[in-house]
Amino acid sequence: MTSALPFADGLCFIVFPYLAMFVFFLGTIMRYRKAPFTYSSFSSQFLENRQHFWGLVPFHYGVVAVLLGHIVAFLIPREILAWNSRPLRLYVLEVSALIFGLLTLVGLVGAIHRRLTFSKVRAVTTRMDWVVFVLLLAQVVSGVYVAVFHPWGSSWFAAAVAPYLWSLVRFNPDLGFIAMMPLIVKFHIVMAYTLIAVAPFTRLVHILVAPNPYFWRKNQVVRWYRAPNESL
Repeated sequence: MTSALPFADGLCFIVFPYLAMFVFFLGTIMRYRKAPFTYSSFSSQFLENRQHFWGLVPFHYGVVAVLLGHIVAFLIPREILAWNSRPLRLYVLEVSALIFGLLTLVGLVGAIHRRLTFSKVRAVTTRMDWVVFVLLLAQVVSGVYVAVFHPWGSSWFAAAVAPYLWSLVRFNPDLGFIAMMPLIVKFHIVMAYTLIAVAPFTRLVHILVAPNPYFWRKNQVVRWYRAPNESL
């Protein structure tokens, strides 16, 4: 059993990350060359707008804030640890991260509920859409679980996960940083790699389209065109 664990860790945290990034870059390039106009979320907002707003808007604001937090902790881990040296600042950061994580979860559940309950929206939902929803749900739920039951994540991410990620960047993987991490944390990391790998083949590819005016664009007005001689 003990010999199997290092093998599993090596497979999940050394081989899989590089494989996921290879698939991501190769899949992205191939999709752009073959179908450049599919770099879109294929929004179904025109089919139903109210539930779309209450699902997708909270999800996007929440997930962007959480991702930015992870990126900042990866890029400047020492500054994060210095910030967390004051208990009040640590509490503010942790509570803020949990709030945005819950916002992401609420929005995601709302988006899934919308896809299940509105027949027109469900009709345009593909199998890969459902795969993405399952992966995102597993990722977000595990992230919220980690935030609640393994607190001070900003500190141990900066102290352990960030050095591990930097070791991957330097092509000198070091599992010593995460070998003793709880299983749920390891699951959360593996799910992140999985989402990276499948992104080029799903609607998630729209995150590569920049600039993205989603957060500040005006409400869309959809008008159905009918030819003058077309019968009612």
